[in-house]
Amino acid sequence: MEWFSFMIFGLLIVISPGADFVLVFKNSVLFGRKAGALTAFGIGIGVCIHVTYSIVGISQLVLHNVWLFSMIKYAGAGYLVYLGINGLLHSKFKLQQPEPNSVVDKPDRHSKYLVQGFFCNLLNPKTMLFFLSVFSQLISMDQGNHSLFVLGYGVYIASLHVVWFALVAYIMTSKRASTVMNRFGQRINQLCGMGLITFGAVLSTNS
Repeated sequence: MEWFSFMIFGLLIVISPGADFVLVFKNSVLFGRKAGALTAFGIGIGVCIHVTYSIVGISQLVLHNVWLFSMIKYAGAGYLVYLGINGLLHSKFKLQQPEPNSVVDKPDRHSKYLVQGFFCNLLNPKTMLFFLSVFSQLISMDQGNHSLFVLGYGVYIASLHVVWFALVAYIMTSKRASTVMNRFGQRINQLCGMGLITFGAVLSTNS
């Protein structure tokens, strides 16, 4: 039952709205389904990093060095604020099929959404604290018989992030959602930008 609780807890954490959700939402409605899906994959890669350092014990280094945690905390907050300001400056929304030679359609620009998702997740101190707390409990419960579960749980969480946010990208670019976005797209993009700035500001002031 303890393991089942961890599975449900992980699901609830992933689907709860946060900075990752706001970023996927913004990129999906502004740049299309592929941009949203790439952002989701970037978030999944970021989760893999969290899982890796949590399992191998680097988390203890961060936990016992306040200055290192502070650096990560402020870097993450600053990046969220940057994404929010960038979103506000480019909030104008026009839902249409991109031209063949447009900036959105260029393959060399697609990687930026992957990078945005990766750093948004990786530099979020709340995400780091989640993995520190959950995996410290899992590893302390491990008595040599559950090592595969600890690793499997990491894969489960990473996969859950990718699947959930890819689904968000799909829903936000559906025909029905397109009708709503054509009416309220610019306002929603502005709200998303303000949301990212708010997340960053709150994270920078939390101790």
